[in-house]
Parts: sequence; C-alpha cells; structure tokens
Amino acid sequence: MSACANTTSALLTTDYGWDRGTDGNLNGMSSFKFEGQRIAYTEFGGGPAAVTAAGGRGRTAKSAPANTRPLIIVHGVLLSQEMHRPLAKALAARGNRVITVDLLGHGQSDRPRDMWRYSMGILAQQLIALMDHLQIEQAVVMGTSLGANTALEIASVAPERLRGMVIEMPVLDNALLWSALFFTPQLVALTFGEPAMRLIARGARAVPRWLLPHYANVTLDLIRQEPGPSGALLQGLFFGRIAPHRNERRTFHVPALVLGHRRDPIHPFSDAGMLADELPNGRLLEADSLVELRMHPERLTGEIASFLDEVWSPQSARSVPRPKRPSKRTGVASRTGAASG
Repeated sequence: MSACANTTSALLTTDYGWDRGTDGNLNGMSSFKFEGQRIAYTEFGGGPAAVTAAGGRGRTAKSAPANTRPLIIVHGVLLSQEMHRPLAKALAARGNRVITVDLLGHGQSDRPRDMWRYSMGILAQQLIALMDHLQIEQAVVMGTSLGANTALEIASVAPERLRGMVIEMPVLDNALLWSALFFTPQLVALTFGEPAMRLIARGARAVPRWLLPHYANVTLDLIRQEPGPSGALLQGLFFGRIAPHRNERRTFHVPALVLGHRRDPIHPFSDAGMLADELPNGRLLEADSLVELRMHPERLTGEIASFLDEVWSPQSARSVPRPKRPSKRTGVASRTGAASG
C-alpha cells in the first residue's frame, strides 16, 4: 500500500454533481491510496475556537498538529462524509482534530465494481491505513451504522489504535431481519435494474446542489451515484460478517459512548443497549429520534464533546487498560435504564 496526498486543479463533474480536479479528486479534498484505490478524506481542526459574545464558538483553524486529539468520523452505508460535515465543524471548534472520510465505494473515494473489495474487515483496514497516512498513533473513531460497525471491527483487529469509540446506531443481532428486508430490494434494483437506476441517477444529478439544504443533498446523493458500484458494495457486505460476535465484543476495553434511538427497526434501540452492556467501558446515550443529531444537535454534540474530553484527559491515558489485559467491568449509564427495541 502507498499513501499520497493529492491536490486539485481544473474542474470536472462528479457522480454527485460536485467538482473534481483533473486528478479525479474533489476540489480541496485530500486523498491517499489503499491497495491501489483512492480514499478521500477531509480534515477539520486547530481549535478550540474562541467563545463569542453571544455564547457560541467562532470559526476554528483548518489545520492542527499531527497528534492533537484526532477524531475520525465515518458515514453510513451508501452515504458520504458530507453527512457529518456540520458535526465535524462543531467538534473541531471544541479543540479536536476531526477527520471525515469516504470509505471505498462511497462519496469521492474510488467506487470499484468488484464485490470482493468490500467487507467490514477491509473497511476497518482502510481507517487504519488513514491513521498511518496521517501519522496518527491513536484516535477516537466515531461511526454511524456502517461506520459504527467498522469502528467495532477496528476494536477487534487493532484495539491499540483506538483511544475511544463513539458508536451511533450499530447494526447487530436484533437488526439482521429488518436490514435484510430493507436492503435486499435495493440490491436487486441496483444490480438487475441498473439501466433504469442509471437514468434515475442522471435525473437526480441534474438537480443543483445549491438549490437544496445540506441534508437534502446528503439524502439525494443516495440516488445521484452510479448504481453498479453500490450494488457491488451491498453484495460484498451481505456475504461477510457484519460485526464481531458478542463474545468478542465483551473483550473490547476501549472507552465507548453508544448512541441509539427508538422506533427504528434497522437500528433497534435494543442493539445499542445490548452493546453498551457488553462493552466493559461502555455507556449508553439515548437520542430523542433518528434526526436529533442532525436537526437539533446541541445536546448530543455536547455529550460527544464531553466524552472526547474524558478520553483525552491525562488521567484517562493512565487508566485505559493496555490491549489484551483484563480490566475491571464498569457500570453502564443510560437515560432510561433498561434498553428496549
């Protein structure tokens, strides 16, 4: 594997209606190579930003020293790093070096049609390669849905690279049936209905990005992208393990904040509660809804920021157990007590 940062110049149109340079990168977005494939990422950081007279935070610098509280935020399946841009800016303003990334097959990263290139293990290796590329020894990894399971996979294969985890909407034991019912029709449409889906994608790309609010564009990007690679991605994920087994999860001693919400069969609250209970240093935080972190983010952003302060404190550095050593089990905090789906 080789890692190289790229710059951009003349503009070309992308699958999403964004702009790329002649080297294929989104204008202003960095990238590196993983097994010959381009992985795109964006950095935010340099804070903390000054508190304004109104009580908010001002703008923060766009660069930070190499190992200053790194946080890698990972998107959900078939989405892109754009879904976490507002959160990345908010957490960077609180003094964190935040990196958002497009996993292979997503966003502005390469999107090969080879099913064998997609698995949870390979996605985890991409994040480890990103840390190597940026010379980051340890990071907190936050992920949503697919990204949450990718963080758990890193805890399985390289726990020493994790300072902490923020797990939002994990897809575990109680989600498998509903996930299959939801994604199988998409897989069939993307694979066997590719010509029709390509026409739909072309129409969606004709909608100007500036015409829509941020999260409307994030949602429409699901349709804007070429269908063939999306189908290969879903096939690859379907034929591999979705998450480490619960017996293995009980051995993950890295501090973890688990976010869940109710009334979502694909990301059942029972899975979030179960995971928080399994993790020796995990605690549960209940969101009011699927969209709270996007539409009304203040409370959850504050909780995530407080968790980051805890795991990066000098006391935490001394108390976090080394990999493969036993650790005393801690209690699990929850807003509501027992978890239910």
